[in-house]
Amino acid sequence: MSFEIRKIGVIGAGQMGRGIAQVCAAAGYHVLLNDISAERITAGIDEIASSMRKAADRGQLDGSTIDPTMSHIAAAPTPQDLRDSDLVIEAATENEEVKRKILSDVSLALKPDAIIGTNTSSISITRLAAVTGRPERFIGIHFMNPVPRMQLVELIRGIATDDRTFEEARAFIAALGKTVTVSEDFPAFIVNRILLPMINEAIYTLYEGVGSVEAIDTAMKLGANHPMGPLQLADFIGLDVCLSVMQVLHEGLADSKYRPCPLLVKYVEAGWLGKKTQRGFYDYRSGSPVPTR
Repeated sequence: MSFEIRKIGVIGAGQMGRGIAQVCAAAGYHVLLNDISAERITAGIDEIASSMRKAADRGQLDGSTIDPTMSHIAAAPTPQDLRDSDLVIEAATENEEVKRKILSDVSLALKPDAIIGTNTSSISITRLAAVTGRPERFIGIHFMNPVPRMQLVELIRGIATDDRTFEEARAFIAALGKTVTVSEDFPAFIVNRILLPMINEAIYTLYEGVGSVEAIDTAMKLGANHPMGPLQLADFIGLDVCLSVMQVLHEGLADSKYRPCPLLVKYVEAGWLGKKTQRGFYDYRSGSPVPTR
């Protein structure tokens, strides 16, 4: 039986959802954007247009693609508005209970053959699939941040994901011009299983007084040829996201090497979540980043 992905639902108009909506629309798919309020959806669509204009100004994007891309994105205020989607990608906050509720609700609205994907960066695909009533049509499709610029997408099968779903998801990612890497369904998959403990270790290095924020980031940029230092990268990812991934690793693998650094916990408790709140390991309020330690 032939199944073609034409219409994509994206749940979550935050940074990841907006990026996914943009790349899907730019590839010619019809995109329906959903969030918890109409205001958030409208703001998300406006932000996609604004970020595309900025990218065009920087020469990273052909400005003539903006209008055609935006014409492919429409608001979908309720799960019911996603009923005609061939593929729905959940890109809500990295919280398992929130994701389970969304996935359970949306699966009731969708046609039986629709694929449900999750953009989770760490949570078990098998566990999330179990609430949908169609685990064979459920798969992890983990885009990297920022979606329009990052080439990689991790594809993760749950224990029940069938071959057809996997192949259709792989073809979809290829149609976006992205590269697939396949991960088994273990906590944090491949990229974050390696990246987040490195960031957590950099925070321990700061916590234990081995080096300052500036010393650690300079050391890794110039000593390991990383494009940005681990503490700057943590601010960019969001310290709350870093903490939640470390908690998933620590709980899922029960190994003390994944224990979140107490300093990371303290920053999150203070509401210093990085770039999005203007303070994290750097203070961004003056316009140029100033180390906070």
